[in-house]
Order: sequence, then structure tokens, then C-alpha cells
Amino acid sequence: MKIGIIGGGIAGLTTAIALQRIGLTAQVFDAAPRFEPVGAGLALAANAIKGFQRIGIAEKVIAEGNCLDGFHIFDEHGRLINRTDSRKISEKYGLDNFVIHRASLHRVLVNQLPGYTLHPNKRALSTTSTPAGITVHFQDGETATFDHLLVADGINSAIRKQLLPQSVTRYAGYTCWRAIIENPGLDSIYASETWGKAGRVGWTPLKGNKIYWFACINAPEQDPRMKAMRVEDLQRHFKHYHAPIPELFLHTKPEELLWHDLYDLAPLPQFAFQNVLLLGDAGHATTPNMGQGACQAVEDAIVFADELKKDFDFNLAAKRFEARRMPRTHWITRQSKFLGEVAQNKNPLYMKARNFALRHLPTWINDKQLEKIYSVDF
Repeated sequence: MKIGIIGGGIAGLTTAIALQRIGLTAQVFDAAPRFEPVGAGLALAANAIKGFQRIGIAEKVIAEGNCLDGFHIFDEHGRLINRTDSRKISEKYGLDNFVIHRASLHRVLVNQLPGYTLHPNKRALSTTSTPAGITVHFQDGETATFDHLLVADGINSAIRKQLLPQSVTRYAGYTCWRAIIENPGLDSIYASETWGKAGRVGWTPLKGNKIYWFACINAPEQDPRMKAMRVEDLQRHFKHYHAPIPELFLHTKPEELLWHDLYDLAPLPQFAFQNVLLLGDAGHATTPNMGQGACQAVEDAIVFADELKKDFDFNLAAKRFEARRMPRTHWITRQSKFLGEVAQNKNPLYMKARNFALRHLPTWINDKQLEKIYSVDF
């Protein structure tokens, strides 16, 4: 079975490893010039760790990250709004509130695959179906033909747009800055977000004495004012937020700052096509508000390998994958979008009511939500 994977991110690499575990070798093509670590920080919840356990690399991943004891939400004055205790969750669902530098995770994944299967500098533009299989057309003018194709090249996938011209990305309504910095001496064993009228700021300690932080501000799409903002501008914008937020900006170097608008993908009507399957962000990109983007990519990899192993019929496996994954990924996308709207709301009366409700949220409601996220079907 000759399988090609378009996209060398978390979804594509994890799927290649999962296929390798069932005796199949896939060729992975990525648009980047090299397969090298990139990105900022990300969360891997219990459902993702369970996926890595299934393919035998959980210990390698965990060794590169940091497990925290909870997640806190504060108001801009530093008053606690809500707290999730990871120790209790871990007892029930497994490792929770685990954070890792995306580059470290990428390095672990790449190291599990033979070098001859990794093809950088290959941006896929389109496909054609031929008697020989699925032919992929790359930007450099070359082509490659496979029996089957897994498309995992992200929210802006050209092949998905070819298959589903009506698919649309949706601007979340807020823009985001991120950075990974040297820890200036802050001591914390939990991740946190601060919700206020100026926007949202989150930060978490990473392994290696690093800190990952992000800041989100409501703004029009591709706003030139937001694009022009620098660290000192963020420091002024959030100057009234509680410690250590001003200190995070103060210790951030200009070259450490990343900026981008946030988008998700409107739920698709299908993932499976004849000899082609959409995976990860190419099929169900979500906003990062639930920390589930990477987690759902890992789940995709495990579920598809599970289905393919049953009879090694790609198209039947793809249809079964679609039936298992579509309801769950659609729910994650909707919930994450809603959570972002709740967190970014600037109306003073709404904020007051929201904070009161979250402070008095019954434990069973939070537990029920977490159970739905962490209870995977593999």
C-alpha cells in the first residue's frame, strides 16, 4: 500500500508513526524548507497522551515537557475566577495539563521516522486521480503518485480547497501575540489566563527554565495597527493587569515575538474522499481556546491507524474514521469558538456576570465537560 502524507506537522508525523506501528511506511511531504523544530508552546491533555501511549512514544514526549498542577483563570486585578485541579483530573483520566514547546514535540516525532520518508520543500498545490492512483502536484513542478493520500497540511490546505471549494476559514474576532522567553525568576507550577477588558493574557512555565505567554486583543481582521504593535505597545496596553504580566512583556526580546490573527475552519460535511482523507487542521482546525488542536490531531492519527488495521482497506477505513471523528471534532470546534467569545467579551455587565458564574460553577458541570474531552474512543 503506497501512502503519501501531505503535511509534516503534528497530524502528519503522528499519523506516519501510527502507520509504521501497523507495518506501513508512508512518505511525508512538507512545504517548509527543512524538517526542523518550529513554533511556540502548546498543551497536550490526557487524550493526546493516551494517543502517544498507543504508539509507544509517550515517555519520550513527556520527558520533553512540563506537567503542571492546575489551570487558573484570573481577572485583570489578579482575583481568582476559576481553578481546575490537575491532580484530581489525572487520577481519573491520566496525565493532564502537560505543556511542551512545539519544537520539542516536533523533534520527538521526526526522530521516530526514517529520514528517507521525509521530503521537505514540497508544497502541494492539487491532486488528480489517474488509473495509477492519486497524483500530487507540487509547487516546484514535480509530481508524486500514491495509492492513497492523507492530507494534513493545515487550515489553508490547497487540496482541501480543491476537494471542498465551499470550505471556509473563519476569523475569530481577535488577534494574538506569542513568545517563549527565559524565565526572569517567576515561580509557578500552574498555567493561567487573565481575562479583562483590555484582552486576554495567558502564561505557563515550560521545561528548561522557559516561559510561554500569549496575549489576545479584539480587533478587525489583518488590522495594520495590530500588526505594528511591539512588545512595548503590549506592555502599555496591559499596564494595569496584575503581576507578573507586565514583567513578562518587559523580559521579551523583539525577535521572540510572534503575531497572527486566529482562525478556525467551519465544520466540513466530509473528511473522506475516494483514496483521500483529511486529517488534523486540514479537516477540523479549531481556535486554541481549549488547548485541543494538537490533541485532536493525535487522536486522528490513532483512530485512522486503528481503522486501517482492521482490514487494510483504505476507503472503508476512511469512512469509518469519518463516522468516528466528525461528531467529536465538530463539537470541539464549536465549544472552542464559544469559549473564545466568552473570554474575549468586553461588555462590563457581561464580564461581571461571567466572572460570578465561573466562580460559583458547580464542580459537576466542569467535570462533565472534562469527561467529554478526555474520554477517547480508543
